[in-house]
Amino acid sequence: MDTLSYVAFLRGINVGGNKKVDMGELKKAFESLGCHHVRTILNTGNVVFMSHEHDSALLTKDIEKELEKKFGFFIPTIVRLHLEICLLVKEQPFRSTTVTPQTRLYVTFFSESSKLPSLYISSEKDFQILRVSRGVALSVLTVSKNRGTTDVMKILEREFGLPLFGQAGEAGLKITTRNWNTIVKIAEIHV
Repeated sequence: MDTLSYVAFLRGINVGGNKKVDMGELKKAFESLGCHHVRTILNTGNVVFMSHEHDSALLTKDIEKELEKKFGFFIPTIVRLHLEICLLVKEQPFRSTTVTPQTRLYVTFFSESSKLPSLYISSEKDFQILRVSRGVALSVLTVSKNRGTTDVMKILEREFGLPLFGQAGEAGLKITTRNWNTIVKIAEIHV
């Protein structure tokens, strides 16, 4: 059976000293599932790997189960084909955005079962969801003393219709957000 290249986006690990996950141990967890060419990117839960599994929903469940067993807590995970990430980067979706040192470009991935959020512009015009399609939302933030990344994450969670999965088996929706630079790094990896 052919192998496919995937990216797993893990939510909420190694943030503020909570849900600490060692990248070497994370790599071993993926390898224990039969994944190969496993690479972690940054310390925030981005894993590029190859797998013989062609059902990404089944793969996601297997990963979440293995990670909970290995680390002792549930880690919501969204799996996408590496090709999808490469095509997104090739598309250059932020090409018409004026970028300043205060500009933050975000890509939010959400589970296929998530409701599609409406496009959004904050009343201060400092945060905007530009586009939503195929389980991905693109957004832009202008950082100021009044609004930072944490505020935007709360807006994204509200727009994407949480509650989020808290523990295994709990009903909810999954989202996770990465900055555009991280997405570009992931696309540049050849597996």
